[in-house]
This record gives sequence, C-alpha cells and structure tokens, in this order.
Amino acid sequence: MRAILVGLGSAGFSWYKRLRDRGLLAAVVEVDPTMKAKMNDDPFPFYTSLEEALQQEQADFLVNVTSPMMHTTVNHAAFDHKLAVLCEKPISFDYEESIEVVARAAKEKLPFMIAENYRRMPIIRKMKQLLEEGVIGSLSSMDIQFYRYHQVERKYTVRILDDIGVHHFDLIRYFCGKEGKRVQAKLYNPINGWEEDGASINAYAFLEMEGGITAAYHASIASRGSETPWSGNWRLEGTEGAMEVTDKQIRVIRGEDVQLITDFSGVDETDTLTEFLASLQEGREAETSGRDYLKTQALVHYAKLASETGQTQVIKVPTL
Repeated sequence: MRAILVGLGSAGFSWYKRLRDRGLLAAVVEVDPTMKAKMNDDPFPFYTSLEEALQQEQADFLVNVTSPMMHTTVNHAAFDHKLAVLCEKPISFDYEESIEVVARAAKEKLPFMIAENYRRMPIIRKMKQLLEEGVIGSLSSMDIQFYRYHQVERKYTVRILDDIGVHHFDLIRYFCGKEGKRVQAKLYNPINGWEEDGASINAYAFLEMEGGITAAYHASIASRGSETPWSGNWRLEGTEGAMEVTDKQIRVIRGEDVQLITDFSGVDETDTLTEFLASLQEGREAETSGRDYLKTQALVHYAKLASETGQTQVIKVPTL
C-alpha cells in the first residue's frame, strides 16, 4: 500500500513521519516549496501541484492534511482518480458540502474515512468496553466537561465545536451507540477570552439522544484554571451505577463499591491509520468513515443553529 500525503504543515509533518516510518509514503504534495526542508534528505518525490502528483505517482490512497477550506477540493481530486481517502477532520466546515462529499464517495464506492483519533485512545476504548459489559447497567445520561487554554494561530476562525468539541460529540455517539434527536446550545466568547471575528470559545450544549439518553456538555478553550485531558472528564450514569473519568482515571461506582480501573489491556488500541488500512484490506467500511462521521457533524451543525436561534433544534440525521 502506498500513499500520497497532501499537506506538510504541523499536522501534516506528523503524518509524514508516520507514513514514512511504516513504509507507506509514495509522494508529498505541499503548495509551499519551503516546506520541503522538513524532509531533509529523504528521497520521496515532492510536488507543489496535486494534479501533477496524481498523474505521475502510483498510489492506493491519499492522506488529506490540508487546511479545512481545501479539504473538499483535495478530496474530489482524489476521487477523480479513484483513490481511497483518509482525511483529517472536518470533512468541510460547510455541512451541506460535507454531505455532498460523502454522497459522492458512497455513490462511487470509494473508501473515505475521517481521522477521528479520540475514539482510538486506550482509555476511551476501555470505557466503551466497560459500558458494553454492563458494569453500570444501561447508560442513561452523560456529563462532559472540557477546560483548556488553547489560543492558537490558524488560517481560519477558531470555533470550539469545530476544533475540539466535535471530538467529544463523536464520543457521545460512540459511548451510547445512538444518534441525536434534539439539541439546545449556547456558543459564546467569555469575558476572559480573546477577540476574533466569528470565534466561539465557550460552549454549553444539552443533547437528547435516541432511547432517552441525555448528554450535558460544558467546554472552554479560554479556561485559566486546571486543565482537563483533551478527551475531557466524563460522568456516565447508568441504571445500576456510574462511571467517573477524571484526569484519565476511571472509577466505577456501584453503591458503596468504588472500583478504580487501571488495567486497559484487552482493548483495541490501533490508531486511525491502522484502522484505515485494515478497512481497505478487509473490504469493509472504516469505523469513522465519512458516512458515520457525518452523523457527528450533524450534532455540531444543529448545535450551532440552536445557539444562533435560541431554540431547541430537531437533529436530522443524514442517511446516505
């Protein structure tokens, strides 16, 4: 298997090293020629033109690590050449555009996966395993808190749900195995935040999922207090107990019995690249395929609408 990597920025360079070290890299595409210096003396072909690379190189898939505004252009170019695509999130900031991209991949039967790495974290896989084993009975509600100070330079406006919260919304779906029904939300910039046109730095959201399961979400990327892990802190309530996850420590509480879970063995710890390759080799849909990820993006889309309108939004889950 050989890949064309598109994008050699900070995230792109991480992918570069991953693909290089696993013997998967065929070529690199980056519009900024000065970025080639990152490759040192590595012998891989370097292109500033994506179309030229697609014409010249033989590859099995493309890894899209460009700026989000370029994702759709790159994805369609890869689809034009019948290549499978592993794309960093988001599919697109435009929800309707995301639907169109996923619809094309599905219609032409082209493997398309979003690199949703939070699901692959060992602690997350362990939490899912414990839920499936019924250690707290049937899941009834979730409370998620995320606090960090995360002011970074981007080529686009930073919005908490697009940048970080989408990961947590995806985990809500992952843990309960259900889709969204309704959402209330408020996105705003706090007094102690920073000024950026169009930015939303803090988020409150209340999601109603299928089966009556609820999720309360509070997040900030302008917090100056103690930071949570990137995956957040979670409290999962069940019919027979609760699971509290704080600073990457899992506690299962059943009445007077409190169990600290420290053994994360026996879970699938593969990363997004391994999952993508396995899906190609096995001829199956990847766990975080574009089609599945679109259901997570729907939660974000309707949460934004709920904040803009001040009204509870009914979530229309896309079916492709």
